Amino acid sequence: MGDKANAHPGAAGRATAADHPASVRNVVLVGHSGSGKTTLVEALALTAGAVNRAGRVEDGTAVSDYDDIEHRQRRSVQLSLVPLEWDGYKINLLDTPGYADFVGELRAGLRAADAALFVVSAADGVDGATRMVWEECAAVGMPRAIVVTHLEAARADFGEMTRTCAEAFGADDPDAVLPLYLPLHGAQGPDGHAPVTGLVGLLSQRIFDYASGERKESEPGDDQLPLIEDARNKLIEGIIAESEDESLMDRYLSGEDIDFKTLVDDLERAVARGIFHPVLAAAPAAQGARQGIGTVELLELITGGFPTPLEHPAPAVTTPDGTARPPLVCDPGGPLVAEVVKTASDPYVGRVSLVRVFSGTLRPDETVHVSGHGLADRGHEDHDVDERIGALSSPFGKQQRTLTSCIAGDLACVAKLNRAETGDTLSAKDDPLLMEPWDMPDPLLPLAIEAHSKADEDKLSQGLSRLVAEDPTMRLEQNQGTHQVVLWCLGEAHADVALERLRSRYGVQVDVIAHKVSLRETFAGRSAGRGRHVKQSGGHGQYAICEIEVEPLPGGSGIEFVDKVVGGAVPRQFIPSVEKGVRAQAARGVAAGYALIDVRITLLDGKAHSVDSSDAAFQTAGALALREAAADARIHLLEPVAEVQVLVGDDHVGAVLSDLSGRRGRVVGTEQAAEGRTLVRAEVPEIEIGRYAVDLRSLSQGTARFSRTYARHEPMPPQLSERMREQARGVS
Repeated sequence: MGDKANAHPGAAGRATAADHPASVRNVVLVGHSGSGKTTLVEALALTAGAVNRAGRVEDGTAVSDYDDIEHRQRRSVQLSLVPLEWDGYKINLLDTPGYADFVGELRAGLRAADAALFVVSAADGVDGATRMVWEECAAVGMPRAIVVTHLEAARADFGEMTRTCAEAFGADDPDAVLPLYLPLHGAQGPDGHAPVTGLVGLLSQRIFDYASGERKESEPGDDQLPLIEDARNKLIEGIIAESEDESLMDRYLSGEDIDFKTLVDDLERAVARGIFHPVLAAAPAAQGARQGIGTVELLELITGGFPTPLEHPAPAVTTPDGTARPPLVCDPGGPLVAEVVKTASDPYVGRVSLVRVFSGTLRPDETVHVSGHGLADRGHEDHDVDERIGALSSPFGKQQRTLTSCIAGDLACVAKLNRAETGDTLSAKDDPLLMEPWDMPDPLLPLAIEAHSKADEDKLSQGLSRLVAEDPTMRLEQNQGTHQVVLWCLGEAHADVALERLRSRYGVQVDVIAHKVSLRETFAGRSAGRGRHVKQSGGHGQYAICEIEVEPLPGGSGIEFVDKVVGGAVPRQFIPSVEKGVRAQAARGVAAGYALIDVRITLLDGKAHSVDSSDAAFQTAGALALREAAADARIHLLEPVAEVQVLVGDDHVGAVLSDLSGRRGRVVGTEQAAEGRTLVRAEVPEIEIGRYAVDLRSLSQGTARFSRTYARHEPMPPQLSERMREQARGVS
């Protein structure tokens, strides 16, 4: 690590293909928007010599946030891979968006990584969403470290920030979240702020000075050692407490001076096992400097303390039909199993898939089997096909550097996998396998769209299918009840990016329209109707008369048709015609244009003509009879009601309950779900929760989650029902 006596800051190089899984480190950067993840990635790339001193690659672009949409929105909206080489190790840095709307990209990064680096701002602290991701990582035992950024901010306080991190991330063991270094401050400026110029290693008791733009190591002064004594002792005790050598604590407490190498080795093992979480500090390099403060220390923590792909358990695999298979082993010579963790479209190359290889070796031009989970409920086409691998490359900004192969444990981009989507498994064509899917949040914000012009309409379907292929957190719905095309997203920013990609990538201009919910109609009581369709205009006429009775049924009954005609008043061959007519009218609605449900329609009597009666005539008569019955009855408009479950911190339960009440919701129960969290269950009309994904985030400061499932349709309040009827009459 950076605290080692043999630190090697000069080791640098360009990203190349790894030759063994032990030399690979896959690290995902996690943190809220604005915490400095992308700046940190660029600083690490600069220190590793992968970019020039302006922080740019050869073509002048940044190593991350190079997409045009990211430039316009000035924030990360997608997962970016930045491969580096340091001290003989290949480091795959996975930079994730910090905004909640792009949590799908974050989860893809977590899937591809073996360890997580949590980036927190000394100026802003730790937000609730970052704490929740930390808990998710803890649940699966993913190794984690913390890096504190924005040390240059006027109100930055590293000591206070480390205490905040211990409180936020060390709920089970605060002594497992401790700093490895303390920042050194330069002379105080006119504003009273003393800039950070270097670090002091708590274990090595060495000074790492970055003031010149290059990292210089020296002995501390006698006046500096007492300043770190308490922090150093606490760190040593924290490391020893997690040591596999149970005698170490007794030796330390008896006054023995523990060897530096022993401490470092134990620290690295504890970090790799995910039971100790070091806190580091970082600051960007000054103009013209080659190394940012703390970047060398961070790179050495990654290479020395984070686990290799050999140490990280792979996801479970089955055959495509669900038969369990033995656990995967990270072996370049094993059977091929890889996963598409991200899909993107390049205007020149076409579809590009970012792939993590878990077993075997991926090579260009070989044919592989692509197994998908279907996700038909999200608008994804089911696929289980063979495809030919295109060129393999290692991404760096907008550049793609050609690779000859990609071994188990490494990541690469694959060109022209035309059917593969995010989350799909690539395996040998003669031994197809399927990896268990990773957890993805449900998109709960509806965006109803329509093509702006006829030309856009022709391209809309293909553009939407490409969007959902790239992003499994997006769901495409063709709503049969409202006849709307609905793109379900995670939030407003997610929706904005989807519309921007439709326009800029696929040349499709769309208009956003008001989202409709699928209302229904039903009879409030019994009613009768007579349908008379008699026309004579010379030649063959039309003659059909039928009498019906309509009565309401319990919810979920649908349309029930009963024949009670006696004496052949309606000939047997025309009774199905009457049924067809009333069902067609029920589908069109009888009051406000919404489908009629949950009624029994009984055919009681009628009349026919030996020559002029026909199938069409009795269909028309049946429809007229139902409309007449509706005209004399009270019709209820039914609205869909959703069962909503909200997982919220105890501090926000009151606000959530009050908000649900204002949405005409009925709370059916609350229960303690976990420490500090409550699960609220309620039934809420769907018309009231169209923007709940956005509103709940604001209400809970981004810490609450909710799910919704259809429960039933039930009568709408009279005042609201009348307003919907008026809107329907206005449209018609």
